[in-house]
Amino acid sequence: MTRPSLPIRWPAGVLALVALAPMTLQAQDAAPSAAAPSLSVELNDAAPTEGGCRLTFLAENGLGTDLASLSLETVVLSTAGQVEQVTLFDFGDLPAGRPRVRQFDLAGLACDAIGQVLINGVTTCDGAGADPATCISGLALSSRNRIELIG
Repeated sequence: MTRPSLPIRWPAGVLALVALAPMTLQAQDAAPSAAAPSLSVELNDAAPTEGGCRLTFLAENGLGTDLASLSLETVVLSTAGQVEQVTLFDFGDLPAGRPRVRQFDLAGLACDAIGQVLINGVTTCDGAGADPATCISGLALSSRNRIELIG
């Protein structure tokens, strides 16, 4: 002999929790995560100069500590992908959270002949708790013109 099944009666509180669970999970997914420390370098402009090209960078130190000095080893590549120049760009001091503009002149290179600028490494990154490994791991690169900034 089988027993007849009886309807299960759930307390109102359990039903409310079950109904709210999907909304709680969505709210957790939508919560903003803390931004990772970064060192933002943007190739903002490339302008012809007499006998070369001037690259203008916008740098912002989001590492949370002032940098006394920052030097990046850069490789300038032609539009055909050939290495044209290997040089150091000395960005100098970069205070935390403050954007800074830095310009570098490339003698003997026309701007329209440059296809990419490669950040090959960080040679100097001095600040409290900062070193080249910290700076390279936080490096965020972008470009506002046809010349790519890669790294």
